[in-house]
Amino acid sequence: MLDEIFVDIRAAHPYTGECARNPLHCVLPPHILNSIAQKGTPRQRERALRNLSFDTSFSHARVGFDESKREERQAMRQQRRLAGRSMLEASVAGQPQRTIYTANNTQKIPGTPVRNEGDQPTGDPAVDEAYDYMGSTYDFYWQVFSRDSIDDSGMPLNGSVHYGKDYDNAFWDGQRMIYGDGDGEQFTRFTKSVDVIGHELTHGVTQAEAGLIYWKQAGALNESISDVFGSMVKQYASKQTVQQADWLIGQGLFTSEWMAKYPQDVAIRSMKAPGTAYNDPVLGKDPQPAVMKNYVNTFQDSGGVHINSGIPNYAFYLAASALGGYAWETVGPIWYATLLSPLLNRNAQFRSFAQLTLQMAQMLYPESNSPEVQAVGTAWAQVGIYV
Repeated sequence: MLDEIFVDIRAAHPYTGECARNPLHCVLPPHILNSIAQKGTPRQRERALRNLSFDTSFSHARVGFDESKREERQAMRQQRRLAGRSMLEASVAGQPQRTIYTANNTQKIPGTPVRNEGDQPTGDPAVDEAYDYMGSTYDFYWQVFSRDSIDDSGMPLNGSVHYGKDYDNAFWDGQRMIYGDGDGEQFTRFTKSVDVIGHELTHGVTQAEAGLIYWKQAGALNESISDVFGSMVKQYASKQTVQQADWLIGQGLFTSEWMAKYPQDVAIRSMKAPGTAYNDPVLGKDPQPAVMKNYVNTFQDSGGVHINSGIPNYAFYLAASALGGYAWETVGPIWYATLLSPLLNRNAQFRSFAQLTLQMAQMLYPESNSPEVQAVGTAWAQVGIYV
């Protein structure tokens, strides 16, 4: 019976299934929920299957950016940068416009507005964390890359908290962030980690700039870019150096009770050591590979997008570690320039993406024997991708 359900809820092939054409970018990967649905207690199994069905039904209904207008957006942005911002734009740019709603534990979104831009804290941790960490993400992109919100044109940042009942996930639906409260047994509220919010909002940036398809290596790059920038959002907010950062995605999402039982479960992904984020009888073992020889071929999870993203994640970590200092000042600009490059194909593979990062490194750091260029090339070679 469970196998029949899994066939129904798995993402379909991008050319034949609507789910993959219009994917839902959830921070908690389906292989974790599938493992819970197979190995958990009856209550855990029922909850995991319900959450998976939430994700699938929302995928079919969601709307987002018009991918066909990517070139138009890039041209408009280039014109604005060449001409300089008008006085009106300058007075607005740099200020996020946030609205937080509550879905009141229903699936009706956006829900009821509970905190607008400039309002005082509400005392509801989910509302205030969503407000603060969406602001942290906006500040990172603005202060580091002069990017004005998701679309670089001041797009309002909207978020809906208290979505569903015992909902174990958070996602970007193309227009807003949506956060579950967690089940209270394994996962706590999904507003708790700033890197999770940075990760999900970065899906919007990738959607606006590159339109990477959500399938196999291109989809894994899509996920990796969100991890890379989500981690940098956390590092920037705390002013952490490469050595000080934990390089974990979703640290803090496990409940204290669950971690007391399984102390090896520290996060949902590790960029520093892919494959080590968790390991227990219910969630299973973190399946992420760190190098290409361990690449996972699968049709599940849109071709393993949450699994194989460990490879480009590790390459970024290695490059950042080789250079030291602050990641957003060294390799961060290289990855951002790559994301904005018109040479980045929507169906980019790991090798073509690696080649493009090297080109961007050479463009940003043109001096001979640049340590940045060397670090990028060496990092990709260390994960088995030679450019």
